[in-house]
Amino acid sequence: TSKSVVNIIFTGNWMMQQMHDLLKPFGLTPQQYNVLRILRGQQNNPMTVLAITERMLDKMSNASRLVDKLFAKKLVSRIQCEKDRRAVDVYILPAGSALINQIEVHLDEFRKQISQLGEENLKQLNELLDQFRASIS
Repeated sequence: TSKSVVNIIFTGNWMMQQMHDLLKPFGLTPQQYNVLRILRGQQNNPMTVLAITERMLDKMSNASRLVDKLFAKKLVSRIQCEKDRRAVDVYILPAGSALINQIEVHLDEFRKQISQLGEENLKQLNELLDQFRASIS
């Protein structure tokens, strides 16, 4: 049992390092990339920082700080929310979408490597990981 837990942690850390290495040439962290992907999925609709936080893979990330860094890189825009003056609407800019498209080409190669495990094995892996999380929550 403990070997399984250690293996899951090791594999999660290994996957994050792979993502870090893949994104480094593009000047992004995995967390910044996650924010851009979330925003791209909105199809030009704004999101508040709170809404971004709720959808992030890494719940410990400071989404406000990540948005600030992406804003400084001119990949997103921030506009004060009309409905709630305390909130900020965040949009992905064309440069952010273009960067994600560039990254996707490299991610496709990574996905091809993973797919060598076979569809049935990957399906089983997903089911086991889902069961694992459900059993300890």
